Amino acid sequence: MSAAGRRTVREDRFWHRGAELVYDDAGQGPLAVYAHGGFVSQATEDQMGLFDWAPVVDAGQRLVRYDARAHGRSTGEPVDTDYTYLSLADDLLALLDHLGAAGPVNAMGASMGCATVLHAAVQAPGRFSRLVLLIPPTAWATREAHVRDNLESAETIEREGVDAWLAAKRHQPRPTVVAEIPEFPPTPAERVLPCVLRGLAMSDLPAPTAIAALHRPGLILAWVDDRGHPLSTAETLAQVLPHSELHVSRTRADIRTWGERIAEYLTRPRP
Repeated sequence: MSAAGRRTVREDRFWHRGAELVYDDAGQGPLAVYAHGGFVSQATEDQMGLFDWAPVVDAGQRLVRYDARAHGRSTGEPVDTDYTYLSLADDLLALLDHLGAAGPVNAMGASMGCATVLHAAVQAPGRFSRLVLLIPPTAWATREAHVRDNLESAETIEREGVDAWLAAKRHQPRPTVVAEIPEFPPTPAERVLPCVLRGLAMSDLPAPTAIAALHRPGLILAWVDDRGHPLSTAETLAQVLPHSELHVSRTRADIRTWGERIAEYLTRPRP
């Protein structure tokens, strides 16, 4: 976020199901909530320079970005089921309760956060207006290898420690569009990290039929050459979500336009 945007950020927190969840609240206007991807945090994403949120605030949105359970500043316990997509969706719905969101809100999420938003919307469709789905994670038929990798990673951390897992990850190819971005250590503590991995391994996106029944417009933002976020997921979501549009980035410079694209989409007259 820009320097001007950072000056307006207000930090707050609330308790839900035994965890303290911390969020940043910036701007004024219609509420737009954002859920980040797995193993990072709001601060980590800002350090990575991955997404530019200033245009969303500048467009007159009240932007609330929160650290997921056990990520960043939020706390969490070593319980596998606390980190399934369904559980994380419950945290998002609790955040809306805490914020006093009386009407439908715009919801955005990247990777794990994308899954969080979709599950929350399927559970409580009346609470959401537009959906912005960034780098949708591998799902359905392509998810088996990801599940296996997560379970093996959890075992490696418990057997050899987090450093061994990180050393192995450094030898894995990264998407070309983000290859120059420095890698950061995971924000969940080592005692919780295996549970996060197993919780994600237990998860999948809602069935396409359930997503289609939402009748909510969606903006889907994807990038190329990423096994963990294959275009097949984004393309399926674009097919099943009504009034949806898909944008695929092939360069880092194009990813930097996502904030402006999101701002334009959220302030566009509804179809």
